[in-house]
Amino acid sequence: MRNLSYIPILILVLNLTALRSQELKIFTLNDFDLKGKVKTCLVSTDYGKELFEFNKNGVLKKTVTQYNDNDQDITYYTYKDGELLEKRMESYKNNVLDESTSMANFYEVDTIPNRKVTEKIISYDKQFLEQEQYYYDEAGRLVRIISSNVEGVDETTLEYTQVKNELTVSTFTNGILQKAVRNSIKKTPNGDQEVILTKEYIDGEPNTATEEVFNSAGKLVTSEEFLYDFTKKEFVSQKKRYYQYTDGVLSKVIKKTINTESAEKYIFQFDNHKPSNWVKQIVTPGNTYTTRTITYYPEEDLKEETSN
Repeated sequence: MRNLSYIPILILVLNLTALRSQELKIFTLNDFDLKGKVKTCLVSTDYGKELFEFNKNGVLKKTVTQYNDNDQDITYYTYKDGELLEKRMESYKNNVLDESTSMANFYEVDTIPNRKVTEKIISYDKQFLEQEQYYYDEAGRLVRIISSNVEGVDETTLEYTQVKNELTVSTFTNGILQKAVRNSIKKTPNGDQEVILTKEYIDGEPNTATEEVFNSAGKLVTSEEFLYDFTKKEFVSQKKRYYQYTDGVLSKVIKKTINTESAEKYIFQFDNHKPSNWVKQIVTPGNTYTTRTITYYPEEDLKEETSN
């Protein structure tokens, strides 16, 4: 999520509206690489458009995925006392609401003795789809998810292991290891670096892995993809990316594999707002583009709301 401005926005929204959730999260301007009192952000690419709408506190309240003139998905977020209360995803085909693929997520929060969140997912045609129950420990960490639907009940557990400056979170589904994420701090002459190593498993067997390294400013500097080699019994590097920045803005990405090397240059244009946001991104040599049309809340409205 940290480098959201450099990945396809439409993919993110598909993740936001996915049926099965993991950690519950309230999305804010920071998750979309936006600064200031942004009201709306319309992202346009060569493959579609995405509209994000925020409330005056910078919290995401609506998204619109526009596939073409007749088909779109609209997601609404409702909050109460800082908690996500309801999420509705409405799917329109030929400008008509499709009740079978539209769904509503309802959330209930219980904080005694520890935090517990119950999520119920129901389609607009009144079909029960799924229920998720999220259980947290005394430190506020997610430790268990109980998922139930017409196919049965699944239990996901999260185990936290701290060794010196390394924290590993292992995720098990019905007792079978699915993922392990290790977060560590690496000392360098240029400051501390955060290293996140994510290993993915299939039926408990190692499959793929990614390693991301962030500098002291939180910028991604390298990412590496691995594939597990059962003959060597280890993860083998497949591709590595090096990220370069100019004045804190991404300017170049170098991609290396065993046999190839390529580079992409990133060109950004910014608006005149203070603080400023980028409104156009061009990637060469492919010349792909992304534009963002951004509107802001008027300062008068914000001052009036504060005084009231």
